[in-house]
Amino acid sequence: MTQPAPSTPADLSRLFSPIVKGVGQAIGDYRMIEDGDRVMVCLSGGKDSYTLLDVLLHLQKRAPVDFELVAVNLDQGQPGFPKDVLPRHLKELGVRFDALAEDTYSVVKEKTPEGKTTCALCSRLRRGILYGHARTIGATKIALGHHRDDILETLFMNLFFGARLKAMPPKLQSDDGTNVVIRPLAYVAEADIIRYAQARAFPIIPCNLCGSQENLQRKVVGEMLEDWEREHPGRLNNILRALTRVTPSHLLDRDLFDFAALSVTPVEGDRGFDTESYPEREFLNGLEELSLLG
Repeated sequence: MTQPAPSTPADLSRLFSPIVKGVGQAIGDYRMIEDGDRVMVCLSGGKDSYTLLDVLLHLQKRAPVDFELVAVNLDQGQPGFPKDVLPRHLKELGVRFDALAEDTYSVVKEKTPEGKTTCALCSRLRRGILYGHARTIGATKIALGHHRDDILETLFMNLFFGARLKAMPPKLQSDDGTNVVIRPLAYVAEADIIRYAQARAFPIIPCNLCGSQENLQRKVVGEMLEDWEREHPGRLNNILRALTRVTPSHLLDRDLFDFAALSVTPVEGDRGFDTESYPEREFLNGLEELSLLG
């Protein structure tokens, strides 16, 4: 079988450009990174977190704000976990990193009933360990590798199976109030990350705990979104854009909008049917790389 030709610097630059563009706008829109921040980048050994680290290292050199990066990986005790892969990659990049070890694998396997998915408990345990380490090293931000498709999958998972309009925020305060979590890849399509990761030939570490669970509803939802985008290119960006353009008076949430107080003589009429009044700004247009964090 013929091996693909190695990617050239020009190839990598072409594939990297839309990712940098999306990350830059997301950081600017939500003030994810500010001067003096110490950003803890959580690395799983997957394509998303490797790509996230590459982009943040790139911006660290070029952005008009000064921030520090600390890469962190958690060995959760999965059988056969290659302990040398991430440290070797990070040493080649010259990145400060911390390697943590905590056997959450055994806990998850013990507590999860046969046939049930392990993701919820696994992520909760992992999150607690990472939050604690962020406090230990004085990190002001915790960067996770969730991308646009993850956010949209979460939206539809909550819609279909939880009866809630809830997605995955690009920036949030942790449950204990001591950490700020950021998702710089929030505007980046998974397809762009896949192409870049393949060109970079990252040393991917598979998740033996949950990667082969065929009964994951998230996988079904992800396939649905892929079909939509294939049949109607641009649909996923439109759905993402919709999450930034909410009309509370045209939903049904009484906590979000005071329907009970409406009368025939309102102070201000309902503008939900008026001509489009949102600013003419499209995602990922008109950005200059050096102003990405300005």
